[in-house]
Amino acid sequence: MSEQSPSKSTLQTVWSAPARTTPPLTNPVEKAHTKPPVRHSRSLPDARARRRYFKIIAVLGVLALLLAFGNLAWDNPMPMDTEGFWIIAKMRSTNLVVILIVGFCQATATVAFQTVANNRIITPSIMGFESLYALVQTSAVFFIGGAGVIAVQGVPQFLGQILLMVLFAALLYGWLLTGKYGNMQVMLLIGIILGGGLGALSTFMQRLLTPSEFDILTARLIGNIANADVSYLWISIPLVVLAGSGLWLIAPRLNVLALGRQTSINLGVNHRSQSIVVLLLVSVLMAVSTALVGPMMFLGFVVAMISYQLANTHDHRYVFPMAWLLGFVTLAGAYFVLKNIFYAQGSVGIIIEIAGGGFFLVYLLRKGRL
Repeated sequence: MSEQSPSKSTLQTVWSAPARTTPPLTNPVEKAHTKPPVRHSRSLPDARARRRYFKIIAVLGVLALLLAFGNLAWDNPMPMDTEGFWIIAKMRSTNLVVILIVGFCQATATVAFQTVANNRIITPSIMGFESLYALVQTSAVFFIGGAGVIAVQGVPQFLGQILLMVLFAALLYGWLLTGKYGNMQVMLLIGIILGGGLGALSTFMQRLLTPSEFDILTARLIGNIANADVSYLWISIPLVVLAGSGLWLIAPRLNVLALGRQTSINLGVNHRSQSIVVLLLVSVLMAVSTALVGPMMFLGFVVAMISYQLANTHDHRYVFPMAWLLGFVTLAGAYFVLKNIFYAQGSVGIIIEIAGGGFFLVYLLRKGRL
């Protein structure tokens, strides 16, 4: 018995019939309570991100308090409930104030400088602040002798070094950013060249020093908390407060500058003038830090790099506090280890250079999100 083939009209009816799909089984109660996702442009997108941020801030705050107490109480020969303990702790508190100032200066200045330069692998140190500081210290020893180190110490000399560095930066920024063809890349390149030239001149003079004079000078060219003096703080603190407050007030504009030159101009921000203002405030912070304790090239880079990862946002109102706390924890931890374990008397520049150089290489060689 042969099968009967379908007729042409039957095939047309089947092909033209709409496809039947089974509707998905949905729970009416679940459907009633489902809400569309909320879209917003907050710095921290949701409650989980905000909790994470403030938890990290709290952990860093606890670490900062523990390190501060450790630096005050560790190896203190007097019992804690005696007056002698607090007299010694008061003497040590000066170093903590210096660490607080330097950590703030390096962290805040580096974050702001990287934003203006639109580059995460540079620090304000490439503009020649450390090289100028080294040249001043080396010139004093070269022309005066071993007494030259004492000649550059004191409140007038400290204030003079700050003014010299700020004027150097102001002339550099004003010359390279206000001209017709001025741009950030040329400024950075010339800053590197000038810093290298000043460093080469310092090295040449150091070669001509006697071994004893060179040994005295070396102690001043390494970032050391012991280089600071109590009489410097009444100058440093107001300058740091003014420059830091200025950067905090223009933090929303820094968020716009971070988008790039063309985007910030399209959004109504005068990129050139705002960049000069930020760079001048950065130069004040870097000048205070360098004149206070000496060069610390990689501290700001390490602090800024880790702060962006921990904050998980580009809003400077959240990055600045994270960077400051992290800078204090890094410096206080390095100071505690070097002073109480290696008995290096606060030469934190040594461990900062070693750890910072390693982080810098990892940053350059690592693939993925940084």
